[in-house]
Amino acid sequence: MLAFATPAANKLHRVLIIALAALLPVAFTACGTPHTTVGMPAKAAAVPLNSSVTPSILLFTGTGTSASDVSAVEAILGANSLTYSTANSSQLNGMSETTLKGYKLLIVPGGNSITIGNNLKSSTTTNIHNAVINDGLHYLGICAGGFFGGYSIYNGLNLTSGVWFNFYADYNKGIHKEAASISSKGATALDQYWQDGPQFSGWGYIVGKYPDGTPAIVEGSSGKGWVMLAGVHPEAPASWRTGMTFKTSVATDNAYAGTLILAALNGTSLTHY
Repeated sequence: MLAFATPAANKLHRVLIIALAALLPVAFTACGTPHTTVGMPAKAAAVPLNSSVTPSILLFTGTGTSASDVSAVEAILGANSLTYSTANSSQLNGMSETTLKGYKLLIVPGGNSITIGNNLKSSTTTNIHNAVINDGLHYLGICAGGFFGGYSIYNGLNLTSGVWFNFYADYNKGIHKEAASISSKGATALDQYWQDGPQFSGWGYIVGKYPDGTPAIVEGSSGKGWVMLAGVHPEAPASWRTGMTFKTSVATDNAYAGTLILAALNGTSLTHY
């Protein structure tokens, strides 16, 4: 069942979608593994928000994000010697567009995109949207962060000119997590952790594809900003792989996560289809 209506959807359609979503909470289970901590790699220390120095990266850690995915992203940031600050929902709600544009990249990790949006003010998502479109803030959305970066009736960022995203097709087959083979142009396919993540048909350049050919990773300009969206979790630690078989090592996938973050930070276009 879809939880994301197009801009042209009428009011009744939206009401029906919201009502159905309330009846089907399982359909929006957090991506990432919320309570898994065993085997989590060490994370780097975040720079306090009140520091006199503003780091390049702001990592959102608020309501609706998966704590374990936050830690996984922090580990990748540390491995790549990248400094960052974190902001919870209240802190992000307190940031102006001027404050936001002081950062170079905003990362929103896995979790539940509806919960993320519903715990932020509409003025907050407007500030983020404007900081990207008008001021050149870059954005990386991972799984739920990918949904959140698109158009959504649940207070999404709409960095995609009204394009909304659906789940990758395996979700509709009753599969909620798996090793997904992600193909990239001119490169060896990588098995990457997927959990109820989106596919990004209709927006951006396709960097990686799911086995059915739909976009798993996309990139593109959004006004003056640079946006990258990933439906999979290359940052996933070994502990998330329990019960699944991967042909790609954790180290290789994590290195690719670093590649995505650096590309998002620097506004670098990766090889795409």
